[in-house]
This record gives sequence, structure tokens and C-alpha cells, in this order.
Amino acid sequence: MTPPRTPQIPVVVLAGFLGSGKTTLLNHLLRNRAGTRIGVIVNDFGAIEIDAMTVSGQVGSTVSLGNGCLCCAVDASELDTFLETLTRAPARLDVIVIEASGLAEPQELVRMLLASDNPHILYGGLVEVVDAAEFDRTRQRHPEIDRHLAVADLVVLNKTDRVGEAERERLRAAVAELSGPAAVISAVHGRVDPELLFDPALRPDHEDKVRQLTFEDLLREEAPDGHEGHDDHLHASYESVDFTSDVPMDPRRFMEFLDSRPDGLYRIKGFADFGAGDRDNTYALHAVGRFLRFVPRPWVRGEQRLTQLVMIGAGIDAAALSAGLAACRADGAARADEPGRADQPGRADAADVERAMWGVLRYVQEQAPEPEVFDTHETADPREAAVEA
Repeated sequence: MTPPRTPQIPVVVLAGFLGSGKTTLLNHLLRNRAGTRIGVIVNDFGAIEIDAMTVSGQVGSTVSLGNGCLCCAVDASELDTFLETLTRAPARLDVIVIEASGLAEPQELVRMLLASDNPHILYGGLVEVVDAAEFDRTRQRHPEIDRHLAVADLVVLNKTDRVGEAERERLRAAVAELSGPAAVISAVHGRVDPELLFDPALRPDHEDKVRQLTFEDLLREEAPDGHEGHDDHLHASYESVDFTSDVPMDPRRFMEFLDSRPDGLYRIKGFADFGAGDRDNTYALHAVGRFLRFVPRPWVRGEQRLTQLVMIGAGIDAAALSAGLAACRADGAARADEPGRADQPGRADAADVERAMWGVLRYVQEQAPEPEVFDTHETADPREAAVEA
């Protein structure tokens, strides 16, 4: 199996009722994209600072639906038409953001994305934006907000500067109860760390030298010390946990860990080595909220066989997560890349390992085919050619 030249593009759904701050958050992402190429699908981008996309060359990668409601599309094929425009190789996008109408049913958007036939996209999560100052009144007028929160992967409690500390804590608790396992973070003016939603793109040096002037550059000239307002410590609202192991993971224990991952753990990304479970492949892992996918990729000759994971969330117990993953390592497992050690005592029975791998294979997604248009900028690291979220 040969890895694709281009990784699948994560598609993030940005939802929330009218006035919650979705457009403000989207503008913030465009300003602070750090070289990441963002494609945008919106219901009506009249309020979006289109100049941000004009100077960064992104207008051609934007689809306007006018006053139509995207969630009212009859089936997934209609959404696929817009996604096809954004996933063409010349656009070379890193992430796509769908800003849903304020009256949209976000679960329908998620359903259409998961049912999409486009092999170049990957579900990137449902982000629900909530207006802290208007939350109670919004629930009275639109009780369906409870249903929207229940299917969210990440909740941004926005405009928290408009409420006192005690009220903010009450609202956070109320939202957390309604959203269940979703991570809940507080924000002002939609300022969240973009790395919560997507990974910053790493561009070759020659691309940076010839790239167009971006809106980000203009803002940097206007803002003192290159910073915009209060964006300095956005990472304080969440925590990131790294895990690395040179011992293969036990597939059954690892799946039990993933199935019971704690509330507030928003994203998991990385690569898993299942040792005897599959000696030929490493498994790229992409999890957002309750969504989970694995994509197998052949080991490259000489590549060090490791499990490397990054977990991102809010209100998570970093030590407990690290300990939980450490407990998923295979007992007495021989290193898969060390020949002649397959028959050591203590190794799991081959049939049992094969049965355990079925838990992983249930979530396997085939790799996207190579794009029709050849991309001359190939990824140097073969791991980056699998799943990136």
C-alpha cells in the first residue's frame, strides 16, 4: 500500500446561534493562520473580512452559498460539490472551515460530511460557539441548543468578558452538563488558539520566500511587538499531552483506552505501532470528540518503530492519560523491528492478537488516492503523508 502524496484535508464545522460570535472566531482564524491555507464555506460571508482572504490569495478557495442554508441540502452529494472545489490539488488547502447558518442543524452537516464520497476530506470536528451573555435567553427562544451542544466535539463559551466570574463558572458548568464529553473552553472575541482546530502548516523555505503578502503580515505591522490584542496566551485554555513508546501497543487495551477516553479530551493524533498485530504497517490515528479513524501505512525501511501520540483537551488529567496509555503497552512484547524475537516466551497468542486487531480494523479508513494534478511539493516525512488533522 503506497501512501498518498497529499494528506486528507480536515473539515471543521463551525456552528452556533445568531450573534454567538462564529464570524468573529472565523476572522480570528484567518488573521492567525500562521501560513495555513484555509478554505471557507459560508452561508453568507458579507460580515466576513473578505480582504483577509483577498490578500492571502484565498478568494478562489471560498464558496458562497448566498442566503441558502447548507444543512438543507437534500443529500451529501450537494455538499460534495462544494468540497470538490476546495479539495482540487491546485488549491493545496490545509483545512476547510464550514461556517453554518445561525439556524442550521449542525448534526445534519456532520452527517453529510461523514457520508461524503470525497476521499480527500476528513471530519475535523463540530465546534459550537455559545454566547455567554445570552445563553439563558437563547435556550428559552431556541431549546434546540441543548441538542446542538449534545453533538458538539468542542464548545467555545464566547463573550465571557460580559459576565462576572461567578456567572461564568455557572454557565461553564451548565454548558458542560449539556455537552457531555465535549471539551469546553472560554473565549473573548472568539480568540481561541488555532492549533486547537488544526495543525499549523509547515512550508518549505522556498515557498515562504515567494509567497504573497498576507493579511497576517499587515496585522503584524499594525500591532505592537507583532501581537494582536490579547492573543498571547490562548493556549492557557487547554492542555496538550505527548506520549511516545518504543514498545508496541496492545490493540485490545488501546481500544479500551480510546473507548473510555475522558470528557474534555478533544483531539488525539499520531501514530500507533501494534507490533505483532500488524508487523507491516504503522497506523495513523485521528480522533476528534467521539469520532475515530485509523489509516494504515507501510513502515519505511529503517524507520524507527514507535507509537507517538498527542492528546489535546480542556480540564484533562495529563498524568492519568499518560499512565493509561503506558498501561496499553503489550506485556513482554518483542520489538517488531528486531528479527529473531518472535518466539520469545510471554508473547500473546497469534490468534488472540488477530482477534484483538479487529477492534482497530473497525475504524480503519482507506487512504485517499493521489490527486489527478501532480503536486511537485512532496512531503519529506512519510508519516505526514498519512492522516493529518
